[in-house]
Amino acid sequence: MRNSYVNPLCVRYASGEMKFIFSDDNKFSTWRKLWTSLAESEMELGIPNISQEQIDEMKAHIFDIDYDRAREYESKLRHDVMAHVHTFGDACPKARPIIHLGATSCYVGDNTDIIVLREAMLQIKKLLVNAIKAVSDFAERWKDEPTLAYTHFQAAQPTTIGKRATLWCQDLIIDLENLDFQLSSLKFFGCKGTTGTGASFLELFEGDKKKVAELERRIARKMGFGKCMSVSGQTYTRKVDYNVLSVLSGIAQSVTKFSTDIRLLSHLKEFDEPFEAGQIGSSAMAYKRNPMRSERMASLARYIIADTMNPAITAATQWFERTLDDSANRRISLPEAFLAADSILSLLINVISGGSVYPVMAKRHLDEELPFIATENILMDCARRGADRQDMHEAIREYSVAVAKRMKLEGKDNDLLDRLLADKRFMLTKEDLDRILNVRSFIGLAPEQTESFIENEVKPVLEKNKDLLGVDVRITV
Repeated sequence: MRNSYVNPLCVRYASGEMKFIFSDDNKFSTWRKLWTSLAESEMELGIPNISQEQIDEMKAHIFDIDYDRAREYESKLRHDVMAHVHTFGDACPKARPIIHLGATSCYVGDNTDIIVLREAMLQIKKLLVNAIKAVSDFAERWKDEPTLAYTHFQAAQPTTIGKRATLWCQDLIIDLENLDFQLSSLKFFGCKGTTGTGASFLELFEGDKKKVAELERRIARKMGFGKCMSVSGQTYTRKVDYNVLSVLSGIAQSVTKFSTDIRLLSHLKEFDEPFEAGQIGSSAMAYKRNPMRSERMASLARYIIADTMNPAITAATQWFERTLDDSANRRISLPEAFLAADSILSLLINVISGGSVYPVMAKRHLDEELPFIATENILMDCARRGADRQDMHEAIREYSVAVAKRMKLEGKDNDLLDRLLADKRFMLTKEDLDRILNVRSFIGLAPEQTESFIENEVKPVLEKNKDLLGVDVRITV
């Protein structure tokens, strides 16, 4: 297909598992499963002229879909569902008369969408759980390693590398909670007919309301659902799509935060993404090691966040019981959101698991700022030994301003401590400074907070989802 557009999400970014979920094979075989479940349930509830032989024939032809024939039918009929009804009927000549009996197109279309959304969310959940595990392992490994913390990307009090990672992990756990809620809330659409009243099925069962309700319950059970939506128009409410994509938007927000931090750390030379032996960072600058995977995360995550507007607008603009202006949009916006989410979570796992931390660089940046950070502790230490607190404060302020100006204008090292040592008013010795400047006294409870977070927040999540642990993430570009 070199002379035709191909979606980069499919050829460059998303996994085979996610691409299959939104594939034609999965979609149209699910249509056939739904038609089979409908006919089988109608037979079980006493609809005449439906035989087990017909059901068996339908079950035997779930997966052998003749796409060429379906395309021929659709070119004539201009209707994708009826094209596949006829194609399925050609494969099942005995069952042909009872395929799609009493149903409308949305019976297969919307129920399949619900099924596919569930499958896709389960795949995202697997990646999300493994992302939580990977970030948690990183936090555990580096929980005691001091690093400079930043507010406004300006030097602030130190933290540890592991503690910073707990912030990424916490966001992902919130995303998992939201995903689990949407999964638990997802209901089968059911079989409610043209405008959601069930009139066609009431006619089919000669006014037996209980059988109409039981038909829906039976089909839902066969397709793996415990509940059906209580009411609908011809389609299920498009707010479902918005709620689902909102979860993906939340994941995209978390991944963007993570990838931005990694890009900043890359600039600081404190972290490198995985870099293959023959990888080229720049076509011009051979020395470059650009954080391209984190940049790709941010790029695709931005697409997901923007894409969430599609189901929001679609849900807001539906007319009465049905309007078809949702169809073309949903064919694009729903799969692409999941394909992109699949990619960014895979990239996150790859980067946090295979990246390199440089504690020496972290220490260098910490040492550059620690004299400023330590001035409050120095001030208190001097005051305890009888120095005038206000005089010492003014002296520190003057020295700090001068040192900062010299560093910025002349590129000199931070010599604040040398100046304080030389000033007899401070009554400081080298041993005093070494004691005061012990970085462990500046990181607060960062190691303990990291341990507590992993023990009380992460481990219960991983234990609950232990069957999902273990993924083979492959980054091809």
